[in-house]
Amino acid sequence: MTVRTERREAVWTVVLDRPETRNAVDRATAEALAAAFREFDADPDAAVAVLWGAGGTFCSGADLKAVAAGEGNRVEPDGDGPMGPTRMRLGKPVIAAVAGHAVAGGLELAIWCDLRVVEEDAVFGVFCRRWGVPLIDGGTVRLPRLIGAGRALDLILTGRPVDAAEAHRIGLADRVVPAGTARAAAEELAAQLAALPQACLRNDRLSLYEALDRDVADGLAAEWRYGVDSLARGAGEGAARFAGGAGRHGAGLG
Repeated sequence: MTVRTERREAVWTVVLDRPETRNAVDRATAEALAAAFREFDADPDAAVAVLWGAGGTFCSGADLKAVAAGEGNRVEPDGDGPMGPTRMRLGKPVIAAVAGHAVAGGLELAIWCDLRVVEEDAVFGVFCRRWGVPLIDGGTVRLPRLIGAGRALDLILTGRPVDAAEAHRIGLADRVVPAGTARAAAEELAAQLAALPQACLRNDRLSLYEALDRDVADGLAAEWRYGVDSLARGAGEGAARFAGGAGRHGAGLG
């Protein structure tokens, strides 16, 4: 089994486990990743997912040996992406726990996630530049939105390695943690998010993503719609908790 899901209450950790290929993703693995995240998104008891690669590597990209053998990942324009879930917009957050290399399609998987918790010796990069293999799982779309067009072009055109310190400086990494701790740190962060009021958290998240696709006026209108829905689904209760003293100086959260 190249993909498995480990669950602890509302936090699901999706484990990519092909250490013999440095967690390269072949067609079957891509299908399994997509299925795992569909199951997560559909489960009412699941709140936050973590994506982690076993064996010290997040993901080295598509399995080029399988591609060379004529057994490559799907490249049809509709349905799932070549790496699996990269065309999905889930209703819940996903955190990438990055150790070792997150390169080529592995970088695209990492930036598909909402947040990235990155070990201090991790490396990002568009390494597929070396082989003439394109970014086809959202890399040219998400990377400039995340770090800006100029920095994205630097990474995309050169294919150079980017260490964790630079990744954090340019906004590619959200947290940098000691080597060997990305999964635990990401799961701790996931549990913190899962303890917050979920309807509002999810609506604000989706509003942000939709605003990226709209002009300011349309983005504000979408934000209002999501906000009204959040107010109708329990924000009044949260306001009452605050008025009663919860949350002041960090007390009573969750």
